[in-house]
Amino acid sequence: MNCHHPTTTCKAQYKPGEKSRLIHRPRTHLLLKGARKSFSWKDCRDLLVRAHIQLGGPVVVVWDNLNTHLAAGLKRYETEHDWLATVRLLAYAPDLNPVEAVWSLVRRAMANTAFGTPDDLDRTLRRELRRIQLRPHLIDGCLTATGLAINPPTPP
Repeated sequence: MNCHHPTTTCKAQYKPGEKSRLIHRPRTHLLLKGARKSFSWKDCRDLLVRAHIQLGGPVVVVWDNLNTHLAAGLKRYETEHDWLATVRLLAYAPDLNPVEAVWSLVRRAMANTAFGTPDDLDRTLRRELRRIQLRPHLIDGCLTATGLAINPPTPP
């Protein structure tokens, strides 16, 4: 019997003059011997493309130092696309990463829950992320909690 496990990557998005957004991509991975159990750099790239299309403009990404974010393929993709700018966090700085606050909200909502099947877990995870998506003030709070200033670039 093949089991599967849901994993998710998220990006909190901010565009001056617009409501903050949470763009996420849950995936279910098969737990087969040798199968990848996390997102690849290509999955991250695809999420960035999705964000770029949804935002309709340049994207600035704040990366933590997850090995996937440091992959040569993703770095090459970053340099090849002028709509994408990246900022790398310190080696261990979860307090500067707004997505950590998003996960805190999700964990709080799902605490003390026993899931009967992986599909139950996946469904609940998607519902909680959607709940956050529909409440931009929660996303703003996650961005504000980092203490980092969000300053739009000044025009030349």
